[in-house]
Amino acid sequence: MTNKVHLYDLVKESFLLLDFGDRYFFEQYGLTVSRYYALRHIASTPGMSPTRLSQCMFCDKSNITRLLQGLEHDGYVERQSHARDRRVQCLYLTPAGASLEACVTEKHRHYIEERLAALEDDAVEQMTDLLCGLNYTLAEALHRSQPALRLSEDLN
Repeated sequence: MTNKVHLYDLVKESFLLLDFGDRYFFEQYGLTVSRYYALRHIASTPGMSPTRLSQCMFCDKSNITRLLQGLEHDGYVERQSHARDRRVQCLYLTPAGASLEACVTEKHRHYIEERLAALEDDAVEQMTDLLCGLNYTLAEALHRSQPALRLSEDLN
């Protein structure tokens, strides 16, 4: 096994451990990881379209449709027609959705701090720099090989 394959395996294992912990954490609030991150994206960009949300979450439109239907059913998200183009749907958090997102986000930040407490500040800074560079390179390579995955700007 090469060093790069070993690194890939370690990064993947770290992702799986983080993801499993997040699944457990979000279950306490009646959320899945996907539902939580949909709320986060909508909270950070009110009025985003379902298409833009699917791009941000790297999933197809049918998955976003099901996800949004569940969030709407639970009273956390609402759709409104775009002011200039009535064909475009805009997503907004309801007051209940905004309250849930704010509460869970704050508690999740504390959970992250606890989970990563073993890392010294210097190590966090170094890992952050390295992973930002890696993520940029991976995203660029993906966009070159899959032009349809480019994150395009939509009406907002």
